[in-house]
Amino acid sequence: MDDANKANVLLLDDDKFLIDMYCMKFTKQGFNIEACLAVNDALQVLRGGFKPDAIVFDVVMPEHDGFYFLETLKSEKLAEHAALIALTNESDDAQKSRATSLGADRIIVKATMIPSEVVSAVTEEIKKKKKR
Repeated sequence: MDDANKANVLLLDDDKFLIDMYCMKFTKQGFNIEACLAVNDALQVLRGGFKPDAIVFDVVMPEHDGFYFLETLKSEKLAEHAALIALTNESDDAQKSRATSLGADRIIVKATMIPSEVVSAVTEEIKKKKKR
């Protein structure tokens, strides 16, 4: 995990329990974490200068969804070098392809991976991005 050591990860999910759990898992593996419960908060963190190596975001959220988030990242040129990973309960192919077309590097259906596997998947995506 030493490549991920000190990597910056932005977590975005409206579920506080999930955010807390993933914060704990990523922190234990040496990541620096910024956690947000809403899209506008995450955008503020990025506009404020946080430079994530990866952004793990939910697709379905109350005020703005993950698609709006991806569109805003692209239009404002925020986090251009970050691996973008959708962590969602949606397994709909149309939603997956929309997320990918908007720049998501990977889509993980929450029910298919335990948290430690999600941390490994994020580490993998960061390594892939750094090789490009």
